[in-house]
Amino acid sequence: MSSEPSLSSPPGTPPQPLHPAESTTRTAGELAGAAERAAATQLAPAAPVRLGSVVRLGDVVPAPERVEPDADADYLLPADAVIRVSADPAALAVGEQLAALLRPATGYPLPVTDVVGQPPAGGIALELTDEAALGAEGYRLDVTRDGVRLRARTAAGLHHGVQTLRQLLPAAIESRTPVAERWVLPGGSILDRPRYPHRGAMLDVARHFFGVADVLRVIDHLARYKLNRLHLHLTDDQGWRIAIDSWPRLAAVGGATEVGGGPGGHYTQADYRRIVAYAAARHITVIPEIDLPGHTNAALVAHPELAPPGTTPSPYAGTEIGFSYVDPTSERTYDFVADVLGELAALTPGPWLHIGGDEAFKVPAEIYTRFVERVQRIVTGLGKTVIGWHQIAPAAHTDGRILQWWGTRPDDPVTADAVRRGAKLILSPANHVYLDMKYAPDTPIGHDWAAHIDVHQAYDWDPATHLTGVPADAVLGIEAPLWTESVTTRTEIEFMLFPRLPAIAELAWSPQSPQPHQSPRSTQPDQPAESPRSDQPAQPAPPEQSPRSGQPARATHDWSDFRQRLAGHAPRWTAAGITFHRSPDLPWPSQPSVPAPRPAPPNQNATNTAQD
Repeated sequence: MSSEPSLSSPPGTPPQPLHPAESTTRTAGELAGAAERAAATQLAPAAPVRLGSVVRLGDVVPAPERVEPDADADYLLPADAVIRVSADPAALAVGEQLAALLRPATGYPLPVTDVVGQPPAGGIALELTDEAALGAEGYRLDVTRDGVRLRARTAAGLHHGVQTLRQLLPAAIESRTPVAERWVLPGGSILDRPRYPHRGAMLDVARHFFGVADVLRVIDHLARYKLNRLHLHLTDDQGWRIAIDSWPRLAAVGGATEVGGGPGGHYTQADYRRIVAYAAARHITVIPEIDLPGHTNAALVAHPELAPPGTTPSPYAGTEIGFSYVDPTSERTYDFVADVLGELAALTPGPWLHIGGDEAFKVPAEIYTRFVERVQRIVTGLGKTVIGWHQIAPAAHTDGRILQWWGTRPDDPVTADAVRRGAKLILSPANHVYLDMKYAPDTPIGHDWAAHIDVHQAYDWDPATHLTGVPADAVLGIEAPLWTESVTTRTEIEFMLFPRLPAIAELAWSPQSPQPHQSPRSTQPDQPAESPRSDQPAQPAPPEQSPRSGQPARATHDWSDFRQRLAGHAPRWTAAGITFHRSPDLPWPSQPSVPAPRPAPPNQNATNTAQD
């Protein structure tokens, strides 16, 4: 297969199979089978957007920290609106992204201009502020009859606020062609900051290979719900997916296989840089994983000299685990590790390298620990921070080390001991956030060894108290892995992500504590309170408060409220061409009428981006 993945179908277009053969039944062993055609029978039917649909200020996912609606302050976006942005390159980039999101459906030109000092009233203003209380990713959004004002300390905060603004417009805003709609934003104020600094998802591109366009599409989905980490599982027994100049056979030979015997593929270094840059523009950090010492059969096929003595690796297209490992007693192995991680570190501006470390069943424990410790030293020597699956816990601690815990039982004394020695945790409990798990027994693709995970199962747990003997401040956040033994196309990726990914995003972003007051505008309580959060050292003063409504307080993490808000996103996903599972956990809206398309105005200067 060519090392240059096809980019003929941009991520903003309706999902297409990655390879032509994927539109028919694949011979992918016991897992792949006829998955795509079977999945299609369970995909959600179309749910077109409603003309004049009403959005409440409290309908946002993830739920904001504090919401103060004002029924008399709704803002109608006019055709001559201007987006005014602080004179900062990163902030201006966010302004251009906002314009690119709004132009296709509105047909409005929405020019973006930089402003020094206080922006004039009217239109949409994106401002960088020195308000320390907002933290690294927080924002304030104020909607009045005169215009919209979005403030943040950083471009990342502005970006997250733009995603909220996007959700407050009618669902038809996701259309890629002009729509007849009144573009009204509900009036009021929002203060919002994340609960956890690490909010991510993992995409396994090793079991089945996915081209650059598919990865960019996934990045857009993460950005939509304020996730900020993309973990790429780049290597496994079935395929090696990143070109390494000093070891070219890794991609040329190791990348030529995948589950079920397909052609595989790999990313050139230019491809990888494009993915990293696209993610960074959406304030998402890419975390690359080279799984070691196990899950290495593809590397061993390319370089048999790395295999243990007496073994002869051969290409593998099945789904068994635990049978392969690089020789941990050979110095050649450590040369290989240093070269691969060195090139990957140079390609990756983010601070983390993931070294895997799971399911090396054939490596004796003492030898495994020595191997991990040596690889950790290689990573820190490159100026990066180590992340590994929680099986690396027995190894000696290195500064900043992070364990990614994927267990299913909360009592894990080995991991708890590693935390006592200084490790921090990313939580990926397989029975709550593994997105390759089936929704139900009849889900046509996926696994069920950890659990059947529908939306409620993904949402209804607390990371701060999940692991026995692990304090809340050791938890950096949550990551939802999607393993792809049975996932073969972009359509199937989306089917497994939605609607569970937004549930996990809310768990990672929204505060857990009860809220002090709610909105006089709505029967639903919308007011979140200040809450402790791991990424901020002190609690800021609350924002300007509206009069208390006298209604009982609620917690932001509220299943009955969340399921209503999330179900309301179905028309948005449909308009954006996103495939999703119509979970029985959610009260999906009835089929509304379709807004009438209209011609774009002659002065439209929009250019579509890969954002959904």
